[in-house]
Amino acid sequence: QVQLVESGGGLVQAGDSLRLSCGASGRTFDNYAMGWFRQPPGNEREFIARISWSDGRPYYANSVKGRFTISRDNAKNTVYLQMNSLKPEDTAVYYCAARKIWNTEYTYWGQGTQVTVSA
Repeated sequence: QVQLVESGGGLVQAGDSLRLSCGASGRTFDNYAMGWFRQPPGNEREFIARISWSDGRPYYANSVKGRFTISRDNAKNTVYLQMNSLKPEDTAVYYCAARKIWNTEYTYWGQGTQVTVSA
């Protein structure tokens, strides 16, 4: 059974940094892309970044490009989201997700972790 477990969320001040982790288990993810999404209060879930598990190639939404960095540690089966220069508008529940690289829909989702950025 595939499990994605996010951690690292919390309450920080504007300008601070935070690193989220997503531990993946239950299968091998060689042909998977891992993504980070977020859902701000009262808004729809939005894509932030993804990374290919095999070659580590990243891709970012324009809203976070230059501030957020996605990475993965194959040995630990963990994907990270380093978030710098956080803004109040980054406040959201952050989700980790996984899909086959040839699919467009994400198949597996974590339970989410709350990030709150105060002004």
